[in-house]
Amino acid sequence: MSDDYGYDYEDDSPYGRETEYGAGDADVPDGNYGADGAGASRDGGRGPERTFAALPPAQGRGFATSWWGRAWLQALEDTALDGQQLKQGRQLARRGGVGAVSVRPGRITAMVRDRDGTAHRSDVLLQQLGAGAWDRFLDMAVDRAGHIAALLDREMPTHLVEDAAGAGVELLPGIGDLEPECTCGAWDHCPHTGALCYQVARLLDEDPFVLLLMRGRDERRLLDELQVRSAARAIRLGDGGAAEATDDAEREVRGVPAGEAFGAAGILPPLPAPPSAPDTPGLGPSLDTETPPAPGIDPAVLEVLAADSAVRAHRMLLDALAPGHEEQPFSVELTPRQDAVRLAADARPDARVGARLASGSGRAPADLDAAVRAWRYGGVPALAVLDEEWAPDPEDLGRARARLDEAWEAGERPALRAGGRARWTVAGADLQLRLDRDGRWWPYRKERGRWVPAGPADDDPAGALAGAEEGGAADGRSGAGTAF
Repeated sequence: MSDDYGYDYEDDSPYGRETEYGAGDADVPDGNYGADGAGASRDGGRGPERTFAALPPAQGRGFATSWWGRAWLQALEDTALDGQQLKQGRQLARRGGVGAVSVRPGRITAMVRDRDGTAHRSDVLLQQLGAGAWDRFLDMAVDRAGHIAALLDREMPTHLVEDAAGAGVELLPGIGDLEPECTCGAWDHCPHTGALCYQVARLLDEDPFVLLLMRGRDERRLLDELQVRSAARAIRLGDGGAAEATDDAEREVRGVPAGEAFGAAGILPPLPAPPSAPDTPGLGPSLDTETPPAPGIDPAVLEVLAADSAVRAHRMLLDALAPGHEEQPFSVELTPRQDAVRLAADARPDARVGARLASGSGRAPADLDAAVRAWRYGGVPALAVLDEEWAPDPEDLGRARARLDEAWEAGERPALRAGGRARWTVAGADLQLRLDRDGRWWPYRKERGRWVPAGPADDDPAGALAGAEEGGAADGRSGAGTAF
């Protein structure tokens, strides 16, 4: 049978069924409990009931796999007065000693068999929520769009526990909330009632709404009331409820109190492993359409920017997943002139877009070509060596000359002509060494009458110069170039 929302209430579980016990309301009191004025009952003699068939033994597996099941077990074990009885109950439940479980407001019931086959009727009474508590719970759920959407979709979000506690409603059992009754005659929790409580964790794996049924509301009534309150709230907002919307927004940004977050740490599931990064950046969109662009919009430029965004996102993801990422310093913010070079190096634009980047960064196209080479060899430090000239003080200059003397064996050092500004040119060759402010050596090569970067930095000037010579030979063989 389905209700107006299309939910099937007689077969909504592979092993559960729901029946009505009398015409009473689950919130109608059998006694006076709590401060809500509702007289919430622990008896559970009225209201809807669901019966779950006996579950197979749980050998070789935990009793709970879902967040709700583990949260129930955590609350049970934290509030138990006799851990030994719970341990024996866990063993009984693991062997399959718990029969069909009946769940209704304020009470769960099952026949539990001992090792010798003796059966005992076991009941566990759970304090129902009063009418006032349910009002606060429903108001909280309606105020949070994520909660009401999930509940109406028959899902139970895990943050419901913390948010309900913030509204003064405790969903999970606390100390003294679970009252045992068993035909074995025990005055407190016995292995039979303990086994029943452990079996409930497996029921919550399948359907967390079982917890709300134990607290006094069946799924059908809960969803109906959420629908009514949600519609009423929408009407209020539509009638000029801007102030209420503002209040809602203020409540949302308050977050979860630190004490509640700390208290829930033991029952929260571990974070999932981060997904593996893709091998390459994603492809940007093609904007070559029949629809003409708006005035002032260049589709080719937008395509370059989109491709660049994909490259940067991919690089940031790889950096974030790399070991020790949290110990790395923050990236230096680039100037517009530097970022234009980075964009040209990463996006590899065509000649027209490259010319616009060169113009916007104050460089000639050939200069941007050299800057792109420098960026690919060493980023911002390499750009500084290309663009800046600096004069070492006598002490730095002395260390540099000593390093040049030590880099080669006697008689092997090429003739170097100091050109000032921390640059040494190889006599008779179109090669040059440049020293940066950190004491590293950068190789340069003359091409078409201008000096261009020829390799990455090296602490050894001889190694830097050798890399430039090898790079020049490779470029000559392949005819490679980076000009736009």
